[in-house]
Amino acid sequence: MAKNETINPFSHEYFMRQALAEAQKAQRDDEVPIGAVVVLNDSIIGRGYNQTEKLRDATAHAEMIALTAAFEKVGNKIIPEAKLYVTIEPCMMCSGALYWSRIETIIFGASDKKSGFLQQNAHPFFKKKNILTNILANECRTIMQDFFISKRNSKI
Repeated sequence: MAKNETINPFSHEYFMRQALAEAQKAQRDDEVPIGAVVVLNDSIIGRGYNQTEKLRDATAHAEMIALTAAFEKVGNKIIPEAKLYVTIEPCMMCSGALYWSRIETIIFGASDKKSGFLQQNAHPFFKKKNILTNILANECRTIMQDFFISKRNSKI
């Protein structure tokens, strides 16, 4: 970004950078660095990052934690007007949570060919949703790649 350039606080890039900040928290905790934010009316109503090791909970994915915070904030388990920003394509479990919450728009940074569910195995429900991909994809992919390179190198 240029020195005098500003980011529109309501842009997809702005909110994905917020999700990346959550991913950095996961990385600091030695968790797989995935972050997510839930946005409603241009305000973040839920934040989350992977905490599966810390909480010893296989369901403690970034999306699940961000959704739980959002549900609490709005007082409802269904938030169809909301948008979810997540650094990596959601897995099957998180896609199921998005289905049940009726989130209208799902925005992710980088695809996940191994565990991603939305693009390769999409339920008809998701074909009707607004799904945007490749928002800051290089940055989202790089934080993951660096994490796993570091893990492999620490085993040498």
